[in-house]
Amino acid sequence: MTEYTLQVTTGSMLHAGTFDNLYVTLIGSERQSERTQLTSFGLDDKTGKVGTYSVTTFFSLGCLLLLKLEKDPFHESLEKDWFCSTIVVKTPENDEILFPCHRWMSRGEIALLRGGRATKPSEDLHPRLVEQRKKELVQQKLMYKWEKYEDGVSYISNIKDLKALSADISYSFLKAFQFKHIGELISAELNMKNLTDEPWESFEAMKGFSWLKKSPFLDYMFQHWKDNDFYGYQFLNGPNPNVIQGCSKLPSNFPVTEEMVKPFLANGSSLTAEIKKGNIFIIDYKIMDDLPQKLIDGKPAPLTPALCLLYLNPEKKLLPIAIQLGQKPSEETPIFLPSDLESDWLLAKIYVKHADALYSAVIAHLQDTHLLAEVFTMATYRNLPKNHPLYKLLMPHHRYTLHISILARARLHGPGRLLTKFSLGADAITELLRKALSQTTYTSLCLPENIAARGLESIPNFYYRDDALRLWSIINSFVKAVVVFYYPSDSEVSGDSELQEWVNEIFYYGFLGNDNSGIPSSFQTVEELIRFVTMVIFTSSVQHAAVNSPQLDFLGWIPNAPFVLHQPQPTTKGQSSMEAILATLPNKSLSGLQSSLMWRLSEMSDDFVPLGTYPQQRFDEPAVLQMIKDFQAELSSLNVAITKRNSELELPYYYLNPKEIENSVTQ
Repeated sequence: MTEYTLQVTTGSMLHAGTFDNLYVTLIGSERQSERTQLTSFGLDDKTGKVGTYSVTTFFSLGCLLLLKLEKDPFHESLEKDWFCSTIVVKTPENDEILFPCHRWMSRGEIALLRGGRATKPSEDLHPRLVEQRKKELVQQKLMYKWEKYEDGVSYISNIKDLKALSADISYSFLKAFQFKHIGELISAELNMKNLTDEPWESFEAMKGFSWLKKSPFLDYMFQHWKDNDFYGYQFLNGPNPNVIQGCSKLPSNFPVTEEMVKPFLANGSSLTAEIKKGNIFIIDYKIMDDLPQKLIDGKPAPLTPALCLLYLNPEKKLLPIAIQLGQKPSEETPIFLPSDLESDWLLAKIYVKHADALYSAVIAHLQDTHLLAEVFTMATYRNLPKNHPLYKLLMPHHRYTLHISILARARLHGPGRLLTKFSLGADAITELLRKALSQTTYTSLCLPENIAARGLESIPNFYYRDDALRLWSIINSFVKAVVVFYYPSDSEVSGDSELQEWVNEIFYYGFLGNDNSGIPSSFQTVEELIRFVTMVIFTSSVQHAAVNSPQLDFLGWIPNAPFVLHQPQPTTKGQSSMEAILATLPNKSLSGLQSSLMWRLSEMSDDFVPLGTYPQQRFDEPAVLQMIKDFQAELSSLNVAITKRNSELELPYYYLNPKEIENSVTQ
């Protein structure tokens, strides 16, 4: 008799255990075992349980190819899904083979698991494995189908009902419970406050309203939001560090003169001299121009495609020195300056931050992380079988992504959804997404090239850049190690048909086949593959954290970044007042909606998985497992360095500390 020993591990999440009987069949290159029952004695209702069993055969099965796992279709106990993490099989030859499962199984369900080393399609030589690989991809493409969202916008998953989403990729019981609980808390707070459509009486009243979720940062915000240096700081380290760029020449539609800004520059200096020194920066929201206007109470909601000029002074503070509230200079589009009436200058800055807040929500957050992460996830599910090395590498960075994408479309964006209650209607959001995608390039998604193209390599106090570049480098080194392990030559890359389909679908469905974007539609070299996979992981983890995590801190104080304004932008100087600013800012009801949204998006659940943490073991190769440990060690060192740096800062930048970055887009 020949004996195979099995260690079956139940998942560690809530309600993962089972009392049902299980059956296993081992399939080898020469023969297969009898269907063997695994009693629930070792797999009771406890989570994280490990049961040990044996399967005996008269003869060796040869090389183990597959493991067929069945959940008893008939049992006396109440029906209950079971989460199987892994099965490790010890062969008569004393080899240990890992069969990753990581899925929920319902009564009567069958799972066919692949074990051993991750393989590319050319490495599956046995006909049974070739057949199984093809069958798996056919099933995946039937389950996950692309659907057109809107003309000019990335494709999305065709799944609209969360109940139709596989339990394996849906929120865990814990996350779903906490998500619902936070929603109930928010609703209770809003109902208790009974906010009306009336304007605020004072800034102090607005300060007292910031009750939804307390943030230590908000105390700093209350004190400094009007300060010019803090205003400039936010374009570097706030939730939208994506628009600011070096200014080597003033745009022709922004006629700032030497005389206008000379009082705000270093003594004896000039705008021309400061531009040559690289001390002048610009923010341009021309992408907001000519969007469909929304009516609020019968009046067009203001939407300002503003321009803002900033100066890096000798004290290394970034200060706004000129603002134009529109793309077309005219007498009714004056250039506002720090020397103007205090309320004029503050109002101009508010209009800029209004545009920035909308850009942050729709482009930096929704388009450049959520929608792209959904494309990456869909392409992986459809084109890479579970035994493909890239599937194993990328799956942790796709966790919950489809769930939150479907949920966001149901609640946040789309006709009548939450985002459309502010300055942008559904048509304007769609047009903004369309514009943003058409302007997205491979360079803009690859951080080192992005920073260089925007002329931001040396601007000081740019903590987003500093931390993100180090993270890009660490991720790139990890990806390079893993990719080279499986793809030692360029021909291995170009010859992987599944990999080529994966990137081609991303190019076609994510970027609509736009050759001008620079996004590759195929891979010919190992270096090309390394760069692209680095970008996918970085976008789905680091970049999402950079634009999502700061939202409560910077957008929770409504005057600092309003999602809606109630008065037309000023066309003359000297006519404003603090009372007029209060009438311009979001009313009480809309302030409540914005604040509640920031709370919701910034909430971290208890099953948060930080970058570099892989609780689900998918790789079996010792070399790759060591690469993961090395990756985690690099992230840990960066954590120490960022923590030390932050301890010396008046305003710490902690959003890209690795322990604060989630592995995937989950909220």
